[in-house]
Amino acid sequence: MDLHPCQRCGSVEVEWKSALVDAEGELARSYSGTCTCGALREFVFRLPAPGSVPASGDRYHFGGDAPSELLDAGEWLWVADMTASDVPTDDPTAGLNALSIAVAAMNEIIKFIPAGAEAVPDEAFWSERGRRVRDQEPGRFDRERLLVVRDSYWSSLAERQSRGDRS
Repeated sequence: MDLHPCQRCGSVEVEWKSALVDAEGELARSYSGTCTCGALREFVFRLPAPGSVPASGDRYHFGGDAPSELLDAGEWLWVADMTASDVPTDDPTAGLNALSIAVAAMNEIIKFIPAGAEAVPDEAFWSERGRRVRDQEPGRFDRERLLVVRDSYWSSLAERQSRGDRS
């Protein structure tokens, strides 16, 4: 939700209230609140089918096996870059969380690559931010390069965990 600031004032500061709702016959979670400028804001997220999100021992995991419908591939790379570039060294728990988010975000990008393809296809970029990230360096969306980056984040995470940087 922080990736989509208020259209009126650009703020992301909202005290969100959450509720389970029916969204066109499907179970969903609604987040609503009032922006600091007074604009009413709401996000409704359809919940995944029971058993569709794999169990994971990781700190963070986004979605099931299908590509994201909320963020495009470029936005996920933006999230990975943002979190991996600011991994705290003085707060072990925050460091583990940041690296785990970066790994999970990279996994989300990889879900956009069709079987047998070598890169994320153009249709996986539908937001302005996502297209901008892709256009800055399209080679970052090659399968092999994505796997190398994801694995390097995962190695850093595993190294911190083995040192005992646990919450």
